[in-house]
Amino acid sequence: MVSADAATTRLEAELARLAGSVPDPELPVLTLGELGVVRGVRVHEDGRAEVTLTPTYTGCPAIEAMSADIERVLTGHGIPRVRVTTVLAPAWSTDDISAEGRRKLAEAGIAPPRPHAAGGPVPLALSVRCPQCGSTDTELLSRFSSTACKALRRCTACREPFDHFKEL
Repeated sequence: MVSADAATTRLEAELARLAGSVPDPELPVLTLGELGVVRGVRVHEDGRAEVTLTPTYTGCPAIEAMSADIERVLTGHGIPRVRVTTVLAPAWSTDDISAEGRRKLAEAGIAPPRPHAAGGPVPLALSVRCPQCGSTDTELLSRFSSTACKALRRCTACREPFDHFKEL
């Protein structure tokens, strides 16, 4: 016989997996789980599910789309009431992107952010590796690209432009 607490824990884990499987609306090569923005899921005694979500930055325009997509996925799996709550602390960091997420960014031609030491400064002066040819001889073309999270760079070796997911 499975206890109610164990069943709730399993349900919360399954709902977190489902919420994490939602593609990011601005970077659809990544899921919200790989991006690291789904912070948790709690199932209340009345059957309502609450998902906590941390945006990549305050005022992120994609947060509404993320919330709606999570609600749609969870209600589609039989959860009658879903509430997505935005939490700002602890703040999201590019270190929250999973190894799989970094791999997918590079595969999509987007230079992933460099990891930094916990509590240490974010390295800003280091070179960015070109996702096309692997050269570190790159130059900044624009601090902003298709989204505020990315910068536009060009490789001086292969001459290809590429997005770089900025460190935060």
